[in-house]
Amino acid sequence: MSDKIALIGAGAMGGAIGARLVSTGTDLIVYDRDPEKMAALVARGASAASSAAYAASEAKAAILSLNSAAIVRAAVLGPQGVAEGARPGTLIIDMSSIDPETTKALSAECAVRGLRWVDSPLSGGIPKAAIGQLTLMQGGAAADVEDAQAILSDLAGNQTRMGGPGAGQTTKMINQVLCGLGFLAVAEATALAEAAGVDVDKIPMALKGGRADSALLQEYMPRFAARDYRRTGRIDNMVKDLNAAQDLARLTNTSMPLTAICAEVHRMLTAAGLGGEDQAALMEFFKGPNKELAP
Repeated sequence: MSDKIALIGAGAMGGAIGARLVSTGTDLIVYDRDPEKMAALVARGASAASSAAYAASEAKAAILSLNSAAIVRAAVLGPQGVAEGARPGTLIIDMSSIDPETTKALSAECAVRGLRWVDSPLSGGIPKAAIGQLTLMQGGAAADVEDAQAILSDLAGNQTRMGGPGAGQTTKMINQVLCGLGFLAVAEATALAEAAGVDVDKIPMALKGGRADSALLQEYMPRFAARDYRRTGRIDNMVKDLNAAQDLARLTNTSMPLTAICAEVHRMLTAAGLGGEDQAALMEFFKGPNKELAP
């Protein structure tokens, strides 16, 4: 079997994943509906595929980096999808963030076709992908996860099998609840510091090592203060993930009042046209009701 790896989806996150894999010597074949996104990875040394089916037919494993459960399903099981071209035993590694129930269904449908499935959503975003320090939470059969971890070793600083199919995505929902609330808390604290006249630039250093310290505080309070909205993620993607977390909460009869507030703030910003902006644009929420929201 070929040692080639297929990458389906070369958007912001997929492009970062692909760039890192190529830079570490992976023989990568990429497919994206947008030729320009494919071309960016081809320029780095990847080869281009005419379809997801063709990419999968050339590879021992297919990595997915896509924006929604519907797109993942279409890319795998739709016309010219991965399942159409993949040979029996091909490993599908889904690095997208989608809901656990869809993941379980896709895993089962692929198993009928002789294909293996590992859900491996990520945390750390584009900056961590670039240096191979992503945090990956994984679901699937133990042997399949072990194979996936070997393929993803140049991308990850931390990989953990959480259980069977869907367990990785469930863990990602928990991650997103913590991140969403964390982003909002740091943005709110930044707004208070600014209004009170405290030197915001000194706060991360002042709190370093204390109980309030976190990677989000250290990275994002300076960005919030500077209104640095360079994109490493998207507000509307957080909406998608928080929606999925709320769906899981309803399914498990779990009360999540803070997540509901956090999701509503993100929805408000998306409705105001800021869905495509980085989480740093949460500062726009704190302009107040009489000020226009704008990046």
